Amino acid sequence: MSTKEPSKNTLKTVWRSFASSSVWRWFQKAIILIIFSLVANHLAASDNFLDSATYRFPTVGFLFTIVFFIVVGIIAELNFKFYKKKYFSKKVEIATIIRFIASTLGYFTIIYIPVNIILEIVLDGEIQFYYTLIGLVISLLICFILIGLLYAKDLHNLYKVSIKDAEIIIDSGAKVTKLTYENIACFYSANKIVYTVQNNGTTINTDFTLNELEETINDQLFFRANRQIIIHKDTVDLIEKIENGKLRIRLKSFIKNDAISEINISRYKRKAFMDWFQ
Repeated sequence: MSTKEPSKNTLKTVWRSFASSSVWRWFQKAIILIIFSLVANHLAASDNFLDSATYRFPTVGFLFTIVFFIVVGIIAELNFKFYKKKYFSKKVEIATIIRFIASTLGYFTIIYIPVNIILEIVLDGEIQFYYTLIGLVISLLICFILIGLLYAKDLHNLYKVSIKDAEIIIDSGAKVTKLTYENIACFYSANKIVYTVQNNGTTINTDFTLNELEETINDQLFFRANRQIIIHKDTVDLIEKIENGKLRIRLKSFIKNDAISEINISRYKRKAFMDWFQ
């Protein structure tokens, strides 16, 4: 009886556990930081080029940039946790990513300017605003690239979760059901009770209100069509233009409830709906 296969499976299990842990995440970021510091220092001056006859390893510059990037990393991580909790857990989009990077660079600027001024006074005895500004612009460019490298994978993983793998727990009193977004066709309200319709046609009553769901679920996938219903993008079967600039939406055939199988989108929501659906 071979023992190789169990050993391989054990190693795979250990590796997957390690790869999904926060230790591996920080190890990856540390490697990126070190490589980025090495590249930046070797490109900073011609004497630091590897093929230079006077090449010397830029020890001081390397250590300085490591400390510099650690400070940037701390600022970025704290800001990322805030954005992850408030925005990225619900939706990951370009506009939010830009705000995350811009706000991180803004916090860095607030720290950079007074620290740089103090260092200039201590070392040179005078403030040279031109060099401070140039140094700030270069530092912001470097930080922008570094933040992109550090958080590209995290943002990609969050995007995948928010679109495909995100789950919602439906508490219907006697029964608790965990559903992924992909398995939900719509939420609708009737007689002051909110129901969840699954893709197989099954209906479950919930303890949510539609307002609570609208604040919670991913609005790249779901749209609040009116006061009675929130629909999933994949549930839309047909869109018709009707009078007064309104739209009639026909949902897919597994929606057996006649009250929600066809819904109207007001002319005020028409543009928002089309932007979302496209």
